Amino acid sequence: MRKNLGAKPFIFPQPVLVIGSYNDDGSANAMVAAWGCMADMNKVAIYVAASHKSMENILKRKSFTVAMANAKNVVAVDYLGVVSGNNVVGKFAKSGFTAAKSEFVDAPVIAELPLTLECKVESYDAEAELLLGEIVNVSADEFVLDEAGKVDMTKLAPICYDPSGHGYFAIGAKVGQAFSDGKNLK
Repeated sequence: MRKNLGAKPFIFPQPVLVIGSYNDDGSANAMVAAWGCMADMNKVAIYVAASHKSMENILKRKSFTVAMANAKNVVAVDYLGVVSGNNVVGKFAKSGFTAAKSEFVDAPVIAELPLTLECKVESYDAEAELLLGEIVNVSADEFVLDEAGKVDMTKLAPICYDPSGHGYFAIGAKVGQAFSDGKNLK
């Protein structure tokens, strides 16, 4: 039997995204967002309130990075999500993360997070709180790549957010092959 739960944000999994930007003084800043997704082959869509320090930074520099949070760094990532850059000076440094300048956009790449989308602002709708970014590069640490140079999900170990129980979960084992397994039913 099914039970009605009402209108809830229950799409699973929700990726845990770490949004990188630079503050006015050039120091790195980051926030966590779970309300993001791919919007096209080279576009990312993320819902970010204008009140976030990161959104202020992003609009000034017209660029940002999006790193995939992973199981190894869950404590530091959660810290970035529970502390506001509007209230805590040096928030990024306190997380223990280190940053390097992106080669492609005016935003930091977080060294400890092995996969990063480097983006230019395409648009921001303050009323809808929707940030659209054009992905101009994806950088990955070699240790998360397979022999063919593709991202290996088991090595990346991305985490997702559970909006129902407020937990973080690691992506599990591969259970099938996309665009292939379903052909068995033809």
